Amino acid sequence: MALEKAHLYELDQSFAKEKDGGRKVEVQFNPETLKVTFANQIVQPQGGDQAAGNAGRQFVGAGTTKLALQLWFDVTAMEKDAVDDVRRLTQHVVYFMTPQPSEQDPKKLAPPGVRFHWGSFLFDGMVEGMEETLEFFSQDGKPLRSSITMTLSQQKILAAEFKGEGKVPNQPGQAPLKSAKQGDSLQSMAGKNGKGDWQGIASANGIEDPLRMPAGQLVDLNLSAGASIGGGLSGGIGAGLDVGISGGASVGGAAGFGTGASIDASVGLNASLGGSTSGSISFG
Repeated sequence: MALEKAHLYELDQSFAKEKDGGRKVEVQFNPETLKVTFANQIVQPQGGDQAAGNAGRQFVGAGTTKLALQLWFDVTAMEKDAVDDVRRLTQHVVYFMTPQPSEQDPKKLAPPGVRFHWGSFLFDGMVEGMEETLEFFSQDGKPLRSSITMTLSQQKILAAEFKGEGKVPNQPGQAPLKSAKQGDSLQSMAGKNGKGDWQGIASANGIEDPLRMPAGQLVDLNLSAGASIGGGLSGGIGAGLDVGISGGASVGGAAGFGTGASIDASVGLNASLGGSTSGSISFG
């Protein structure tokens, strides 16, 4: 199963759908986290009773919903269509911050609406703020790596909409994880669940001390060392993806590929969790 990539889409001026012929940007690395913030507009009336507390406060607006995320771009990690300056990539994201002429009145300028879409997560809004950090420069002074922190805002409270039954599919690499209890060893956990190769399970999950398991640690007992090797050689799909999630393969990935690969490993975690349900979450 291929890794699902996040996208930014330009919306039409109704904010209802993607604009025909509008900008579409595929991120190079999926974000590690998405932070959604909700806020209502509540004020204390003039001359109100301060001692009344919440009873003396008034709701005066529809509120806002904000999405904060960070995107990474690295031209040294590009396998095709490589460029010499990372800003050639990030300029497509900066576009969503740039005021554009209105279709109804070209004299009026406003930033375009943007849709962030990643797997089952969808958020429509406008870019409220953006910060780009350039690092890792070439010998001739061109930036090769960039991180963009951006905030999208919508002038209303957006509730998540779920589609489908939301059942967890019983597929390889998506089996429910087992949580270690106080005093558990990996051998005892494997034995309780009818698994004999606890050494292979430890290797595949990246567990360094299988005799002393921290309470609450999650383990995929369906993995084994053989599955992790096969998954790694096949390009990190199937069971190999779970090895990356556990952290065992992410160490090797970080050594081999630097920042870009370590981000991909953490992205795999988010993608696996997000893809474990058959429904969808929509903001907008």
